[in-house]
Order: sequence, then C-alpha cells, then structure tokens
Amino acid sequence: MKRLFLILAVTVSALPAIAQDRAELHTLHCLNGCPTGASATNDVIVREIYTLSSNDRRKFADWVAYRITSDTVGTSGGRRWQADPWLSEAETLEPNDYDDAPGTLQIDRGHQAPLAAFSGTPFAEDTNILSNITPQRSALNQASWQYLEAQERRFVARPSPDDPVRTLYVLTGPLYERMMPSMPMPNGYERHRLPSAYWKVLATSDGRVAAFIFDQDTPRSASYCTMRTTLEEVEIRADLELFPRLQARAFSDLSPDLGCVSAPVTPLPE
Repeated sequence: MKRLFLILAVTVSALPAIAQDRAELHTLHCLNGCPTGASATNDVIVREIYTLSSNDRRKFADWVAYRITSDTVGTSGGRRWQADPWLSEAETLEPNDYDDAPGTLQIDRGHQAPLAAFSGTPFAEDTNILSNITPQRSALNQASWQYLEAQERRFVARPSPDDPVRTLYVLTGPLYERMMPSMPMPNGYERHRLPSAYWKVLATSDGRVAAFIFDQDTPRSASYCTMRTTLEEVEIRADLELFPRLQARAFSDLSPDLGCVSAPVTPLPE
C-alpha cells in the first residue's frame, strides 16, 4: 500500500505551480475537489504529501490539503526550514524572517500540513517549506492545535474490518477577520499579515466530517473540542467552497472519532 501511494503521489508532483483560476485541479490530497474561491493570483503548488494555494499578498497559504493513512505517519524528525523554491522571493517568506519571533512574540512556525503525519514517508521535509508554515501563537501551536493533529494520527491508526486502511482528508487554512500587527515578526521584511484565526476540516470518503475554528489567541488550556463548528461556518468565514465536486452535502459527524463525543456545535448566525 505504501508503494502505491508513493507512485501516485510522484505523478501528481510533476506538475509545476498552477494558476488558481484553472478548472478542476485533481490531486490525491483533495476529497471531492480542491477548495475554490481563493484569489486568482494565488499559486497552487502540488507536492507528494500536500497541495496548497499560496497567497502572494499575505505570503501564506489560503488553504492546504493533505491526506494521511497509517503508512504516512511516523516519528517527527528535525526541522530544516526553507523558502519555497517554486515561489519567488516576493511571494513568500524566508527562514530568517522568523528569527527572534518565538522569544519576543511567542510565535511559532506553525505547520499547516503537520510533520508527524508524514514522517513515515520520504517527503517529510517538505512540511518544513515555508509556504506550508504560518506565524502561529505558541499557546495555540503547542497545545490544542497539536492535540487535534495527534487525534488525526490516532484515527488512521485504528483500522476496522469495514475500513482496514483508514484514510483521512484534511483541509486547513488561516482567517483574517480582525486587524493584527501588520509586521508581527521582528525580521519579517516582506509585507505580510498575521492570521487572526485558523480553520480545519477533517473528512472521510464515507461522508463523515468535523470542522474546527481556532482563534489565534486561544489559551494554552483550551480544549480543541470546544473549537468545533460547522462546515458551513468555515466556508462562510473563509470565503471558500471546500468540496466543490460534492453532489449531496449530507454529512455525519466525525468528531466522536476524534475524542469530541459531547462537543457543542456553533450555529451559524441568523
């Protein structure tokens, strides 16, 4: 199974950066189509372990899609940060832009496609490319965000007779709903914008979905289950259609499989 995954993924990765306005991007990482609605000037980059849509103005991905199984998961290794070689210097940040940010502003280099989810593949280093990274508050990155990532790995590690090779599809990205410091990092010389929140939607091919929104200032003590919301809420606030080729939008709840048996669902405003 791992060999099949790698062969298919390498075929996908042969594509260059793709213009956002091209119709129907097909990759292994997107379930029922990749998100639509992002800026037409974005660069869509397809790699072996994720696909993302990089926003030239904000310098961060508007969305990242990835697909994990028990074969892709492993023990996290080292982090060697690098600028995205498929983007120009004006379109992305460089590693030294993050210098001093953890100590002075309590900001981490926050993975969108997580390192541990792909440490079982030869491509784990690609998660450290900065187009997959955003400035994320340490209290969020090191606590509730990380705990949800751990639940993703636990989910695919629990096969069943009806689902012997569990596959989880994940979409994630930032929100910019209130003004944050325009230059949040001491050495961030390119113009960029700090996200005010993050969203994440997890889905399976049999129609189960769980959606979450995390404020950038989420306290370290917060439970990721209290961040649960609806798919519609995420799509409205992110201004994206996340499953554009899906015919019927009737989902069952995936969150009990992620440890959120009694988590509340935030309703859409009337």
